[in-house]
Amino acid sequence: MPQARPTVDNVRYLVARDSAEFQAEGMRSLAKEKAWLASQGVTGPLPPTYILAISGGGDNGAFGAGLLNGWTASGTRPEFKMVTGVSTGALIAPFAFLGSRYDGAIEKFYTTISAKDIFKSRGMLKGVMSDAMADSKPLANLIAQNTSEQMLDEIAAEYAKGRILLVGTTNMDSLEPVIWNMTAIAASQNPNRLALFRSVLLASASIPGAFPPVMIDVTSDGVRHQEMHSDGGTVAQVFVYPPSIDAKIFQQTQRRRVLYVIRNARFDSPWESVPRKTMSIATRAIGSLTTTQGIGDLYRIYSTTQRDGVEFNLAYIPSTFTQHGKEEFNTAYMRELYAAGRQMAASGLKWEKYPPGYERPIGADLQK
Repeated sequence: MPQARPTVDNVRYLVARDSAEFQAEGMRSLAKEKAWLASQGVTGPLPPTYILAISGGGDNGAFGAGLLNGWTASGTRPEFKMVTGVSTGALIAPFAFLGSRYDGAIEKFYTTISAKDIFKSRGMLKGVMSDAMADSKPLANLIAQNTSEQMLDEIAAEYAKGRILLVGTTNMDSLEPVIWNMTAIAASQNPNRLALFRSVLLASASIPGAFPPVMIDVTSDGVRHQEMHSDGGTVAQVFVYPPSIDAKIFQQTQRRRVLYVIRNARFDSPWESVPRKTMSIATRAIGSLTTTQGIGDLYRIYSTTQRDGVEFNLAYIPSTFTQHGKEEFNTAYMRELYAAGRQMAASGLKWEKYPPGYERPIGADLQK
């Protein structure tokens, strides 16, 4: 079957099939960076490459938002050559990519909203009979309020310098993970660039069953049709780049490469007495699956970074943070979590150098 493409060309990669195209984009990024540095009179070895990967986690995204702002306050936050985001991480990623001048927007996004700003319940019967249990128009409106043509122009300017912003979704038709080059979307001359940019962010944060999927126009052999996209966390809680990338490209330039992963979740599941009811058991099991998938993603990323000579750094919600939200997107809970993340980073965060359970037991942060 011919490969479908979005209406804005060359802006996405199918993880299982497009590693060569992704690798070529990486080489173009390097060429742009060298040209930009030369235009600024910079000579000598290339500066370090800093990469940021932000995971999914729903309202736990308040942790990542706070950590980024605390990192700014510490005076050690670098400019990232590449930023990736999934689900709630996708919503944070454009702000993180553009730097500390958007710290106020991140704080407002995660400390002033509540459930009504994210979704509107459809009720049990209507939810079961339609494409989701809730209407995500409030989230779509929130995304629209926080993205603009000016923001895309700023992102496009950074793309010209060799920086890259990536967001992950899941193609529900083919069950494939899809990586969207948001910088290429922003830099395109297509009049639909802002609509596509917003659609990808909404799709990445649209939990299947809870929120409606997002239909994105694509073309295949000149014929336009629609694909169904939803939460990138369905296939990966966090990502950096496909492991299939040829490691030899990292040997072509001698420079320091540093990865920071922000996992908007805990790794120690709190004990609770689960009622012996179908929905309670199923919900608990799905939560367990999400946690273990997140750990598996980190092991995959760690293995890839060790192969490629990239320094691995990880931050996640510590076991010492004991508060739990009474309901989804509880404002008070998000404010407390934001404050905890900010304090961790502002006071000099000690990044973990291994995935949880690799060097010491999960929950060992309690012993710090």
